[in-house]
This record gives sequence, structure tokens and C-alpha cells, in this order.
Amino acid sequence: MVMAYSAVPTPLYVIYQQRDGFSAFMITVIYAAYAVGVVVSLFLAGHVSDWHGRRRVFVPGLLLSIVSAGVFLVWSDVPGLVIGRVIDGLSIGAVTATATTWLAELHAAHRPDADTRRAQSVATAANLGGIGFGPLVAGALAEWVGHPLIIPYVVFVVGMVVALGGVLLSPETRDRPSPKPRYRAQRVSVPRAARREYLAAALGALIAFAALGLFNSLAPSFLAGTLGHPSRALAGAVAFLVFAAAAVAQLLAANRSARNQVATGIAGMLAGMGLLVVGVWLPTPSLALFLVGGSVVGAGAGLLFKGALGTVVAIAADEHRAEALAGLFLAGYVGLSVPVIGLGVLTQSLQAKVSLLIFAGLLAVGALAAAPMLLERPGKRSGTAALVADAA
Repeated sequence: MVMAYSAVPTPLYVIYQQRDGFSAFMITVIYAAYAVGVVVSLFLAGHVSDWHGRRRVFVPGLLLSIVSAGVFLVWSDVPGLVIGRVIDGLSIGAVTATATTWLAELHAAHRPDADTRRAQSVATAANLGGIGFGPLVAGALAEWVGHPLIIPYVVFVVGMVVALGGVLLSPETRDRPSPKPRYRAQRVSVPRAARREYLAAALGALIAFAALGLFNSLAPSFLAGTLGHPSRALAGAVAFLVFAAAAVAQLLAANRSARNQVATGIAGMLAGMGLLVVGVWLPTPSLALFLVGGSVVGAGAGLLFKGALGTVVAIAADEHRAEALAGLFLAGYVGLSVPVIGLGVLTQSLQAKVSLLIFAGLLAVGALAAAPMLLERPGKRSGTAALVADAA
């Protein structure tokens, strides 16, 4: 519910834009405010559940999302949108690594002899599937129910309140250490021998989230402008399609090695971005190609992220797992924000399709440049870390 709420504004940005007359760049600014909140929260709070317990961090994060929705409901002008997105970003930074670690620990406690990949699949599906679910519901409500800038937020506030009850009833899995560690901001904490694997995983997360960020921010503008399809329901459905493809690909590839997931993911992302570019550059832009390309990009990015997540879970020590995952998500959300902000800047001086071509080209260059480290053979890795990373 938290991840779904974080993407609720995606199909609604066009409505705000039409109402207030601001440019696509302002959508990027509002989106950037969210990304700044996520990065700040991951850096300052994403790891503290290792010291204070999972529930004690998760509950305030969930409450922040509810507060964010309240801001959107009572203050829908641009300053309110920016503040609401910052608060939501602070929530996501506190929740992502904490929830992912908590799920792994709950699964291990309930099924100590079971494969850990089930918990990883649930966590990645909740992250990416949730981001897809939010705009699908919000877009449908905005299109067919009425009060498009009110009803979607009310629905998700109710959902998050219900979720809060479930969280409060869930068992704590992390005891407070004694003495309690002195607070410090986020730092990467993995075994020295596994740092190369960790850096490769972080780079993979950054590239995967950069591809996904397009569909969580500016895709509705491309649909309404370049492709001529202003439907709010369609805008939400496209975001859902991309993130659902990511979640489904992760589930289907659960038994593959991390290296295989990364290789397939990079290939899928490159092919999908190619289809997107062709779709918008045809003499008559093709919605079908845009949808197919988005699905392939989503599946590829989902596999790349799952391979990165599995690697980090495998190499991080139990007492530092949330910290290691917070670092991974920090890299991911940098990728989710910085390239898309650059794309928003480009659209101010260039045609949307030219901006998309440049974005796709830079993403392809980055993925190909990173591929050697991401696909490094286990034989070149160090010790146990190589074995557990590939077992993930």
C-alpha cells in the first residue's frame, strides 16, 4: 500500500498541469522533490531499524505516507504538491529497506529451512508491483468516478490505515542491541571481500530504476502529447503495465542465478528502449509499440533489480542487512531521479521524441559500460561472497 500510494500522482500530473498551466518541467520538479525526500530518508533513516527494530521504523514511515496524502487533499497547489511529495519520499526511504529486511526475517523465522528466494520475490514484487498498482487504481478512479484529485487519495488513505493495523499486529524480528549504538548516517556495510559485488549490485539498481523512472513521471505527458492519448485511465494502465511486467519477470525468474537475471535484464532493457524510440519516431506514433516497449523495459529492469537485490541479501551480514539494503535503494533512487530530471530539462528546449532518443541512448551506453562488472564471472570474485551471490 505504501509503494502503491507513492505512485498515485503519476496519472494525475496531467490534470494538475491542465488546471494550473505549468510545463512538463514542473512535473519533473515535483517528481524531483519526491526523489530528494527518498534519498534523504534512506541516508538518514533507512538503516536504523537494525538498531531500533523493524516495527519501530516501519510504523512512522507508514504514518508519513498518510500525512502526505492529507497534504495532497488540503493543499493541491504547486507548493503543496512539492511538500506532499517530499513527505512521501521521506516515508518511502524509511519503509523500503526496513520492509524488505523484515519480510526476509519473518520468512526465516517461520520457515527456517526454506529457500530465502521466496521472501526476496515477495519483497521485490511488493516494491515494483505496488508502484504499478497505485497509478492503475488512481487512473481508473480519476477517469470514471469523479473528483479525480480527491477520491484516489482517500481510497489509499483507507488502505494504508488498514495496513497499519496489520503492521501493528506483526511480530518484531529485531531486538534492540545493548548498548544501543550511537546514531550515525547511512554507510555501506558489507564484508570487505564482497565490496566489488556490492558496488556492481548498486550500479545495477541505479540503471534499472533510471529506466523505470520514465514511466513513473513523464510517461503520461508523452501519452497525452506525442501519442495523442490523454486518457487518465490509460496513463495509469501504462505505469501498471511496466511495473507489473517487472514484478512478473522477477517471479518467473526466481530460480535463475543472479548473473543470469542481470544478463537477461540488460538485454530486455535495451530492446525495450529501442521499441519505445521507434514507437514515438514513426510518422504516425504507435501506442502499441510504446506499450510493448514499456513492458519489455519493465521486465528487463525488474530482472536487473532482482539480481542486484539477491546479491546484496546474500553478501550482507544479518546485523547490517537493512543498512546494506538501504545503500542499494539509495543507489536505485538516485537512478530513479537524476536521469529523469535530466529528461525533463531536455523537454524544455527539444521535442519530446528527441529528448526520449537522447535519454534512451545514454541509458544504453550506461548499461553497456556497466555490463562487464555486472556480469563478471564467479571465478573472478572473492571467496564465499561469490558463491552466495550466485546462489541468490
